[in-house]
Amino acid sequence: MYSVVGCRECHALWIVEGRPETTQCPRCRRRHQFSKLRAFAETDAADDAARVRSSMLAERADDGEFVDPEAIDIDGVGMDDVEYLSASGLDPEAVSAAGERAERGTRSSQSRKQTVLDGLAELDAPTEADVVEYANAAGVPESAVERILEKLRRAGEVTRTDGVYRRL
Repeated sequence: MYSVVGCRECHALWIVEGRPETTQCPRCRRRHQFSKLRAFAETDAADDAARVRSSMLAERADDGEFVDPEAIDIDGVGMDDVEYLSASGLDPEAVSAAGERAERGTRSSQSRKQTVLDGLAELDAPTEADVVEYANAAGVPESAVERILEKLRRAGEVTRTDGVYRRL
């Protein structure tokens, strides 16, 4: 079931799925008890609820016309990223730094395990040191390579004979 509800503070309309204990206004972020909100409409399908909400918003506009989106002033509505992260208990600078590190990333977006497997496939008679060197070039730390090789060996995906790894 989907309900079209409205905020008592900022008069925003939004759609709520099911019957949660509380819900939060998407515009002003105020939390409301769902049972105390007025449900303007209840439908079984999300599309129907979206149509009801759209028609209610259209009725709010002057003379039954739709509001020109460029005429809407959205400055100051809601939180910006820094406020949101701070309110969530996260350090915005640390999040930004982590994002930059992730964008620099490795040469590809493959997993550490796949990097180790690629090293085993590409190297001739790969020893642990060879695989570590190969994976380090792709940004995989030595401790992770050793752990992955051991897991692969225990799982029976690779074998080690005289220090040389081979895929099975």
